[in-house]
Amino acid sequence: MARHRITQGGVEETVLIPLYARAVETAGPDPALRDPRAAEMVDGIEYDYRKFDGQPSLKGAVMRTVLFDLWTRDFLAEHPDGTVIEVGTGLNTRFERTDNGRASWYDLDLPAVIALRREFFEDTPRRTMIAASVTDPSWPDRVTGDGPRLISAEAVLAFLPEEDVRGVVGLLADRFPGAFLATDTSGPAIVRSQQNHDVLSRVDARMRWSCADPAEVTDWHPGTELLASHTMTSLPPRLVEGLPRAYRDMIDELAVLRLPQVEQYRMNLYRLP
Repeated sequence: MARHRITQGGVEETVLIPLYARAVETAGPDPALRDPRAAEMVDGIEYDYRKFDGQPSLKGAVMRTVLFDLWTRDFLAEHPDGTVIEVGTGLNTRFERTDNGRASWYDLDLPAVIALRREFFEDTPRRTMIAASVTDPSWPDRVTGDGPRLISAEAVLAFLPEEDVRGVVGLLADRFPGAFLATDTSGPAIVRSQQNHDVLSRVDARMRWSCADPAEVTDWHPGTELLASHTMTSLPPRLVEGLPRAYRDMIDELAVLRLPQVEQYRMNLYRLP
């Protein structure tokens, strides 16, 4: 396999954090998820991943992915012919983990990221890559069909200014009425101290949107519903029950500590009007 070099500060750099987290998890003795494609991509991209080794946020990224996977499976169980839109898809492999053989998928990211992604993935009749910014009002034109939709924006919106986040949510509500939106939010303490974050401090990207209460998003567009909101210590019981013992112990320890950097980070599921 040809190796692709990623340099410090490149636009593709942040997509390697969740990728590496899934690869490391897959190689472990009792993984919370299995993602052999992630391991293949890590091997195929020349980059100094060692700076992320042993950092707690890798486990956090895995738990977030497991929750977003659960929401995707729930959506496809109820809407087997629905459409999944991965906003800021990076090198995500949710399709490989959750696809039901019937749904339509769209993977959206910046042109430089999609160019990297195309080194490992190809479009298929049910899966299409879109090279565009999520703030570009024209990208929804590429999404066909009128059925139910799940829009997944994992570790994306916090890196935009609030004005842009409001614009993106408005665009999604206008173009995909009634869609589900899965996304994560970071509170003020996290955004203020991100220069000391165990992983983000090692890359150039910085969060710009601080959200103290995910319910605030429902005020932006009347009819928006917040269906679920979880911290790392308040994940759905059915998810926690399926996690390896090490993860369950970690969650119990974090619940006692009540750390701001944990409790102010939330994973949310909305229903757009």
